[in-house]
Amino acid sequence: MINDEKVKKILFGGDYNPEQWPEEILEEDMKLFKKAGVDVVTLNVFNWAMLQPSEEEYDFSRLDKEMDYLKANNIKVCLATSTAAHPAWMAKKYPEILRTEFSGMRRKFGGRHNSCPNSLVYKKYAVRLAAKLAERYKDYDNIVAWHISNEFGGKCYCDTCEKAFRVWLQNRYKTLEALNKAWNTSFWGHTFYAWDEIVVPNLQSEHFEWERSMFQGISLDYARFSSDSMLECYKEEYEAIKRITPEIQITTNLMGFYKELDYHKWAKYMDFVSWDNYPSTDDPYYKMGMDHDLMRGLKDGLPFALMEQTPSVTNWQPYNNLKRPGVMRLWSYQAVAHGSDTIMYFQMRRSIGACEKYHGALIDHVGTGETRVFKECAALGAELEKLGDEIIGSVVKSKVAILFDWDNWWALEYSAGPSKELRYIKEVSKYYTALAKQNINIDIIGVDADLSPYQLVIAPVLYMIKGDYHKKLEEFVRAGGQFITTFFSGIVDEHDLVTIGGYPGKLRELMGIWVEEIDALPPGEANKLVMTDGRTYSAELLCDLIHLETAEVVAVYGEDFYAGTPAITINHFGQGKAWYVGSSSSQEFFFDFLKERLEEIEINPIMTLPEGMEVTRRYKEGVEYTFILNHNQEAKEITFDQAYVDLLKDSIYKKGEVLNLSAKDVLLLKASF
Repeated sequence: MINDEKVKKILFGGDYNPEQWPEEILEEDMKLFKKAGVDVVTLNVFNWAMLQPSEEEYDFSRLDKEMDYLKANNIKVCLATSTAAHPAWMAKKYPEILRTEFSGMRRKFGGRHNSCPNSLVYKKYAVRLAAKLAERYKDYDNIVAWHISNEFGGKCYCDTCEKAFRVWLQNRYKTLEALNKAWNTSFWGHTFYAWDEIVVPNLQSEHFEWERSMFQGISLDYARFSSDSMLECYKEEYEAIKRITPEIQITTNLMGFYKELDYHKWAKYMDFVSWDNYPSTDDPYYKMGMDHDLMRGLKDGLPFALMEQTPSVTNWQPYNNLKRPGVMRLWSYQAVAHGSDTIMYFQMRRSIGACEKYHGALIDHVGTGETRVFKECAALGAELEKLGDEIIGSVVKSKVAILFDWDNWWALEYSAGPSKELRYIKEVSKYYTALAKQNINIDIIGVDADLSPYQLVIAPVLYMIKGDYHKKLEEFVRAGGQFITTFFSGIVDEHDLVTIGGYPGKLRELMGIWVEEIDALPPGEANKLVMTDGRTYSAELLCDLIHLETAEVVAVYGEDFYAGTPAITINHFGQGKAWYVGSSSSQEFFFDFLKERLEEIEINPIMTLPEGMEVTRRYKEGVEYTFILNHNQEAKEITFDQAYVDLLKDSIYKKGEVLNLSAKDVLLLKASF
């Protein structure tokens, strides 16, 4: 995570907005921060209007006082650039900076992320502010990281973006002939003869719904362009700051499985990954684990930063119920268990106005340290102080990886057919959930990742095969790896053009099959998967009608005109095996199917635990750190598989010893290997 010699423990704190309060509040806050064990704050996230009250005027006097106060009180700072919300004067004088919505509606001043990412005016002033901040505070040794903007997002469809899109396309395709071929514009007479004939794909042109496009190639490229446009904003601020403070690391807060931005591409320009975790209170623990594992995978397994979570309650969900006692601590340690080296909140002191006045905080409206939430946070802060540098820098090691790709996500869900029920993350999560429930570490990787550390790679619904990626998969399997992919895979290339010659396209040789037809089953309807040993499971959503080439049958369909035809196959390829799962199914199927695959290649659970308990493991310098988290509403009994030292409870456990772990409780166990 933050590679700074000043960081000696898991950082604990979060977003601090003292500008919303009289200056006198600083003294009281410092007392409460000390009481809670807070040692880091993210400062200056939404202060552009305060810092630049007019076009040529800058005023850092308030921020100077805050920075000096924090330094005097030994509080580290993750200093933000404030560029996520431009000031009102800028929108008034330069209305062209305002975003245009998907509908074609031009916005007025308001909200945040309301700036066109391709506006030269916006970028000029954003970069200038970032540089001024870096120059002014470069000698503050309590700055441990720079935080650019905040939760990047918000596509724009204005005339400026339309012109920038054409330039982006010229750089990508070079010629209109190549573009017309990639987009298959001979369909519906869409051929372009001049670059300025191309318009943005929205409700005024190619779309009839947000995710339903009549020309997928155009919409796919606009998704890429939009992600790149916002990334350029980040990069320009990054470069301005790096020129002045090259030794300080730079990040921005990501948002898990956020569809608008290709985080695999973004991570290449981030010194460390940080993200904001806001699950619904009814989200299962493995859903949150999957989000953390995605973030860790963006930087090839390096520790990440949990930049935000709520200590108690959100304000923006339909029903904002409280985190019950123990849940904040449990979910905080879950982030650490999956690779975080920080535990940080939004926010430090609860706002009194606007949309986040009912969002949770360390310091509530009552303004004291006597609340339940404050006391829980303070207890966690004391534990982190006690842990010191024990955990930081340790890494998660996995033998199993799940492939996730943003281009694939965009293209798959822009597709007109075969089923509007086909959702990429839903299918990925079925495999992830089955693995998580079997208590193994899991990496979520992109197409650029090295596959050699893994024994098993799973690529659910790998609709798009970009370039020669199939050769990378073939090499992995040929060398002894196990590969699983599914229905509706290998269909198109990186331009969303169908690979002719039979599905699954470039994967055909590796999988040893070809798919003739795809049957889409409406909700509530199902076929059957009949395994060779007679077990049956549901076949849902899509059913690929498969012909064998070099593959062998593992299961057949049980019903309809294709009853008895292959549904799941295995192909021996070099020293490894490639499995094709031709339909979706129940969670029971995925658990059983993956359990068999893991047993075959001798990937064992970290520990055997009761239902509803999670276990992960991190490693550092010959030591393994095992996290056991009880997500249940009641205590559960566990039996230790080896001797451990409990770093939180100062206990020693022997192999075979039994412990009753309380509901929502956590064990952090240390052992040498």
